[in-house]
Amino acid sequence: MSPTAAPPSLAEPRRRSRGLQVVLMLAGVLLMVLFLALGSWQVQRLGWKLDLIERVEQRVHAPATPAPGPAQWPQITARSDEYRHVSLRGQFLYDKTSLVQASTVRGAGFWVLTPLRTAGGEVVFVNRGFVPQRAPVAETPATEVEVQGLLRLSEPGGGFLRHNDPSAQRWYSRDVQALAQAHGLSAAAPYFIDADASAGDLGQSGAGEDAKPGQPQQPVAGLTVVNFTNNHLVYALTWYALALMVAGAMVYAWRQKPYPI
Repeated sequence: MSPTAAPPSLAEPRRRSRGLQVVLMLAGVLLMVLFLALGSWQVQRLGWKLDLIERVEQRVHAPATPAPGPAQWPQITARSDEYRHVSLRGQFLYDKTSLVQASTVRGAGFWVLTPLRTAGGEVVFVNRGFVPQRAPVAETPATEVEVQGLLRLSEPGGGFLRHNDPSAQRWYSRDVQALAQAHGLSAAAPYFIDADASAGDLGQSGAGEDAKPGQPQQPVAGLTVVNFTNNHLVYALTWYALALMVAGAMVYAWRQKPYPI
């Protein structure tokens, strides 16, 4: 060997052993299967979300149908009933109105939830709309009214990191069961109705804008946000791209020559 020649271990680049390559291949296969499974799951979620958006859009813009009665209450589910456009007749129990903290396009304030008693005696809470903070709420005469709006399911518990406090009348979510119990009401529906913007004195679009500070304001209805985040396609493409990158890395690693035996 020439004295100037470099040792083989320094002259040739360090290469992986065949055993290490096999381990890397197995790890790569597991990662690729995981990423492909996550991508396929997001594709399934995309189909579910598109179906949900289509169903909700149809319900929101459909003609109002009678609100479910007591016989139908046990069968009510989010999939079959949430955001249905319904109508209901009865008298408001204004003395049992509750204010639920809200954040809307009009700023911070409260949802005005008032129970409505039907001719059959059952009670359905109605979200009459939004009022700003510290604004007194206007009330209409205690006559029979017809309410049209969107059926919403109860929101038990409270808001983020804040629990409802019925004894202090502090409400952070529209929990109709807790509201009914706090006001001593029985036979209350397991849902509430978000009143339409065209609900007359329940809260017209623009109602209360001209009211002076300290004067009673009509709740502004029709502020229900019907918007569903749909990023499932982006997530699916991301997982599939990661699977493709792992496959490329596996090909590169396998093509590396192992140490000579």
